[in-house]
Amino acid sequence: MALRVLWIPGQYLLRWSPRPAFGWRRFVLRLFGARVGEHAHVHNSTRVTMPWNLVLGEWAGVGEDVLIYNLGPVDIGPRATVSHRAHLCAGTHDYRQPDLPLLKPAVHVGAQAWVCADAFVGPGVTVGEGAVVGGAAVVTRDVPAWTIVAGNPARHIKDRILDTNVRSHR
Repeated sequence: MALRVLWIPGQYLLRWSPRPAFGWRRFVLRLFGARVGEHAHVHNSTRVTMPWNLVLGEWAGVGEDVLIYNLGPVDIGPRATVSHRAHLCAGTHDYRQPDLPLLKPAVHVGAQAWVCADAFVGPGVTVGEGAVVGGAAVVTRDVPAWTIVAGNPARHIKDRILDTNVRSHR
């Protein structure tokens, strides 16, 4: 509870930081318990509900205005990208119970996966390694590795095949 109270002003350390201050934001997130890869990029407009429930892999990128509603664990793998205004939701309620108890199913975004702009990834969903979630898609079921899904509800569009002739920038 105390950490949650401290995070209320702590999140302004992210929001008020200059745009290129990725190292500062990694430091602040780690200060509040997040496990963050050395070269992860989190933009200053990203909203993280509970940083102690966040894991960001090496070179993971979290874009502008992303909402990470991580009442439960959220794990974003190495070299994965979560584009602007996407929403990763690791919290819901059990509608089958009259008191609607809180549930905190984890969300996993695999290595080299891409959650495109405005997409929603729901509680308990795993986006597999190398998968792509299309823009504004609503994902309520696991996405297999190296596939592309889009739509509402998200459905399989095609498999993702990498062009081996493209040179890496890193």
